Amino acid sequence: MGDSFHLSTADLGALGFFLAAWLLHTLASDGRLVSRVSLTTAMNVQREAWMRTMAEREIRIVDTAIMSGLQQGTAFFASSSLIALGGCFALLGASDQVLAVLNDLPLSATSSRSAFQMKVFGLVLMLAFAFFKFGWAYRLFNYCSILIGAVPIPHGEASRNPVSETAVWRAARMNVLAGKHFNSGLRAVFFSIGYLGWFVDPIVFVLSTLLLLAVLVRRQFFSAARQAVIGQPPGLGKSWSIRPDSQ
Repeated sequence: MGDSFHLSTADLGALGFFLAAWLLHTLASDGRLVSRVSLTTAMNVQREAWMRTMAEREIRIVDTAIMSGLQQGTAFFASSSLIALGGCFALLGASDQVLAVLNDLPLSATSSRSAFQMKVFGLVLMLAFAFFKFGWAYRLFNYCSILIGAVPIPHGEASRNPVSETAVWRAARMNVLAGKHFNSGLRAVFFSIGYLGWFVDPIVFVLSTLLLLAVLVRRQFFSAARQAVIGQPPGLGKSWSIRPDSQ
C-alpha cells in the first residue's frame, strides 16, 4: 500500500498520528472528549451572553461594530489561505529545487519527487479546507448581523415575550456556529504549520505535531486567556461567577 501511494510505512504512520491529533484536539476543544472547560466552550457562553445583552439595548452601534470586526478578521484569514494556496502551487512548479534543498538538511530523509508532490497536495487540501471554513464563517457572521437587526427593540417587560426570546436565541445560535467554523479554519492553519515537518522527515513530522498539539492544548485548557474568561475578580462571591457551567 505504501508503494502504491509513493509513501513509506513511516510516512503513513506519521500521517495517521497527525490526523488523529487533529481530530482529538477538535473534539476536546468542542467539549466532547474531556470534562474540563475549554477556551472555545467558555467563549461560546460569552457569545450567548452578548446576544442577551444586545437584546436589552435600544442603540446597537457597539454590536454592529463588533460584528464588523469579526467579519474583517475572518476575511483576512480567508485571503491569507488563498495566498498560501498559490504558494503551494508555486512549490509544485519548483519541486526539483526544493527537493535539492531538503536533501541537504541533516535530518532529512530521501524523498522521491512523487512523494514530495503528494505531500504538497495534502497541504493544498488543508489550506483549501481552511479557506472554505473561513468563507462560510464570514457568511454566517453576515447572517448573524441580519439576525441581530431582527431582534425587537426592548420595551420593558414586553421585551421578554416569546418572539423576542426566539430572535435572541437565533442570533446567539448563528454567532456560535460562525465562531465554530472560524475556529475550524484557524485550527487547519495551525496544523498546517505542524504538517511542514513532514517535508523533512516522518520523525520530524511527529515531533512538530506533538509540539503544535502541546501549544494548542495549553491555550485551550491551561492559558491565562481561559482563566480570564471563566475566572472572577478576587473577593467576589460565587454569584459573580461567569464559568460556563454556572450559566
